[in-house]
Amino acid sequence: MAYSKVVENFLRYVKIDTQSSEESSDRVPSTDKQRDLAKMLAGELGALGAEEVRYDEEHGYVYAVIPSNVGGTDGGKIPSVGFIAHMDTAPAVSGAHVEPRVIEDYDGNDIVLNEDAHIVTSVSDFPMLAKCKGKSLIVTDGNTLLGGDDKAGVAEIMAMAEHLLTHPEIRHGKVCIGFTPDEEVGNGVAYFDIRGFGADHAYTVDGGMLGDMSYECFNAAGAVLTVTGKSVHPGYAKNVMKNAIKLAYEFQCALPDECPENTEGYEGFYHVDHMKGNVEKAVAEYIIRDHDRAKFEERKAVFEKTAAELNKKYGEGTFCVEITDSYCNMREMIEKEMHIVDHAVEAMKRAGVEPEISPIRGGTDGARLSFDGLLCPNICTGSEGHHGRNEFACIQDMEKIVEILLNIVAIAAGA
Repeated sequence: MAYSKVVENFLRYVKIDTQSSEESSDRVPSTDKQRDLAKMLAGELGALGAEEVRYDEEHGYVYAVIPSNVGGTDGGKIPSVGFIAHMDTAPAVSGAHVEPRVIEDYDGNDIVLNEDAHIVTSVSDFPMLAKCKGKSLIVTDGNTLLGGDDKAGVAEIMAMAEHLLTHPEIRHGKVCIGFTPDEEVGNGVAYFDIRGFGADHAYTVDGGMLGDMSYECFNAAGAVLTVTGKSVHPGYAKNVMKNAIKLAYEFQCALPDECPENTEGYEGFYHVDHMKGNVEKAVAEYIIRDHDRAKFEERKAVFEKTAAELNKKYGEGTFCVEITDSYCNMREMIEKEMHIVDHAVEAMKRAGVEPEISPIRGGTDGARLSFDGLLCPNICTGSEGHHGRNEFACIQDMEKIVEILLNIVAIAAGA
């Protein structure tokens, strides 16, 4: 079956394993296999006729420019618009050997991905599927994630670029394109060349279902709890042993019961993400999130206070906490230039899409970029169920998002 360019792109890109690695996050990219897609994209951009195509050999970034075709004084007044997507997929579930499957005319019922393994995408777990009834979906065989986060964004930007480059009659200003590695492990823009990128403002194409748009995100921190216990023979342990594993559990229970599975909207949380240890030593890794800066600072203080109170009970130095800020709520910066949000809203309305502005319950490359001087709201990709085997993408929504990107370019050019 013949598919639109954005779908062709997506089906090709998801076949390339670009999973990033938390274990190697001290280097960018954290996995060399991300370079495979980066090199492919740089080659495709060059073949399409984009200019200033750059593949960053050291860190794996890809940059390109579609020059303004508006000459004279007007060309200088048109702001340059950027579009950014990340190439890596989440470490949570394998992205190797992805087998995408297209479901035509989706009937609105549960989707059996893998009958033998009893892997099903249920409407009760993913109610957003209701919006996809009658459309076509892309899913996997249940053995991997799909890669819509964020190869759907990559595919949409590439389809937009091809349309502009093959339709020179469309009036537009300078359009800047950037693809990043390692967003999923928090290093997506660690070495991003903002100045060389060349945009006055940009959009990350890294959201969810059609209409989804955000210009605010969590304030975020990572926390490491180290618990030091005392190991002795269990037969003679009474009043002597301090089991670090149990103490780490006690710490977790002492925190407010505000975790991801119990919160929504603007509600923040504490999330224990990883733990390892034995009787003598246990280490637990947390993420702390809140949209409100004051509440965010309070959460960090509660985390440290919990350790201090337990140290009074078990001895100073038993509980040690190290907290590192990750990123801030980009709303603080973007609300100073709300016209870029207004442009995205208008672009959706022109495409017949009702914008649904909501806070990101996470972060994007745009959060750090906004604080580094490149304002960067986030818009939808047409995919959902990210980071898991139940991830899916909607074909008609992806095609509509290409239209929205083109509308953003047109609005920036005054069309």
